[in-house]
Amino acid sequence: MTDRSPRALSLSSAGAPAPNRRLLLSAGLGLAAAPLLRPARAAGTIRIGYQKYGSLVLLKARGTLEKALQPLGTAVAWSEFPSGPPLLEALNAGAIDLGSAGEAPPIFAQAASPELRYVAAEPPAPRGEAILVPKDSPIRSVADLRGKTVALNKGSNVHYLLVRALEQAGVPYDAVTLAYLAPADANAAFVRGSVDAWVIWDPFQAAAERATGARVLVDGRGVDGHALAPNRQFYLSRRGFTDTSPAIVSAVLQAIGEIDAWAEGHADAVAAELAPSVGIPAPVLAVALGRLSYGVAPLDAAAIADQQRVADSFHRLGLLPKPVRVADAVWTPPRPADALKSEKRTENR
Repeated sequence: MTDRSPRALSLSSAGAPAPNRRLLLSAGLGLAAAPLLRPARAAGTIRIGYQKYGSLVLLKARGTLEKALQPLGTAVAWSEFPSGPPLLEALNAGAIDLGSAGEAPPIFAQAASPELRYVAAEPPAPRGEAILVPKDSPIRSVADLRGKTVALNKGSNVHYLLVRALEQAGVPYDAVTLAYLAPADANAAFVRGSVDAWVIWDPFQAAAERATGARVLVDGRGVDGHALAPNRQFYLSRRGFTDTSPAIVSAVLQAIGEIDAWAEGHADAVAAELAPSVGIPAPVLAVALGRLSYGVAPLDAAAIADQQRVADSFHRLGLLPKPVRVADAVWTPPRPADALKSEKRTENR
């Protein structure tokens, strides 16, 4: 396969700290080493991976999932991750049973393991990710990124946004220099002026806009109605868990649906509740929440088709080691009676 990757910036030359090795590995072949991360799973416990933003962190803070799973005799163990790629690495390794991530991480995870399962998705939230430039930058369009240095989290949802934005602007993918940085390091490089642009998601996007006056070059909505990226949030598990514990998965999704329904009408309360754990002021979080979507549901044809476009784009660029068929990884929820029968069979083993 021809290597069409853009130039990768040497972070030491940019004055930025070295990238987190796991973040780089998790977007591709590094997943092969993931079994080393696997801890023992306590009986009667679901291990959930979450990030500092979204419905899962709110569910954790309110403690409602623990109550919902009590009738099933199931406890909850929570693990925090800095972004989607390492979370999916842990999922593939068997270190967690369920988690959430944006569009791109599941594509790489499915290429690494056929065990991945999409169990649900939130509606598109295209305003919740963007390419940012400094407020006084001469860059005025995506076309101006040619020859520039762009910071992003490798293998994350914003990686696909950049791919699509460059494609739409007629800029070859290898015409930009990429600085693969986790959000905190990317923010530091952006403020320092070590990079020309930063592709990032909320709430980091909202925080950068407020703190630095960063300008949105383009977000997932694209330009002139030409949509770039839906920016869906997916809930994911493994086949081994969905096959043996479908009632638990269904109960988790129901709890997420209930927290979504509450959060959608209480943005200020959600912002105030999340601010301490996220470390971002409530007014900034409120901006990000206004760009979020709610309404968890099984994947429909549109969500599957959008994900397939992500997979095809990465494979076409040589970033994905092999083609994947997203539909093969979509979980079909069982009927309630069938789910309970499966749980009882598992308990009797």
